[in-house]
Amino acid sequence: MSAVKGALRQEMAKRRAVAHATVDTAPALATLIETLRPQQGPISFYWPIRTEIDPRPAMRALAETHPVCLPVTQGYSPLIFRTWTEDTRMETDGFGVETPDAEAAEVTPNTLVIPMLAFDLVCHRLGYGAGHYDRTIEALKIRGPVTTIGFAYAAQKLSQPLPTDPTDQALDQIITEDGIHTPSSW
Repeated sequence: MSAVKGALRQEMAKRRAVAHATVDTAPALATLIETLRPQQGPISFYWPIRTEIDPRPAMRALAETHPVCLPVTQGYSPLIFRTWTEDTRMETDGFGVETPDAEAAEVTPNTLVIPMLAFDLVCHRLGYGAGHYDRTIEALKIRGPVTTIGFAYAAQKLSQPLPTDPTDQALDQIITEDGIHTPSSW
């Protein structure tokens, strides 16, 4: 299955790059902000890499009223989350991602905004293959309810099911420039 996922990752990275260069993300950002405003507790975003849709305008807007945090990788363990504000000192991790430095407080988010390469009609996502978010979502669900929101371009949607492993976690919804997609909204 990993060979199938590997080929799909390459194809979808190209598709995402085209969308990144051509799509107006303002509608997706507006929908993301509107969806997140009523959420309670810390909200985890991600610092964009490569051609991921950029959530930073939403981070800045919501940081005025909500605790905002970013994920930090720790090998193959579930992610930890550190608080973020405009003044947070950042460092680059082993994947080339900007993360809050070790002085930022750790928090447990109630809501995660998650990047991806692709998604399907039941809100399964295809990431980069390390399984960080899958392990993290599973661990957070043991603690209590957590809302998972994928943030992507509509061009990243597949009409066929993604190949999945037993550890893959479906998301609650995906937000694109076309609106909010849930497993029942297709």
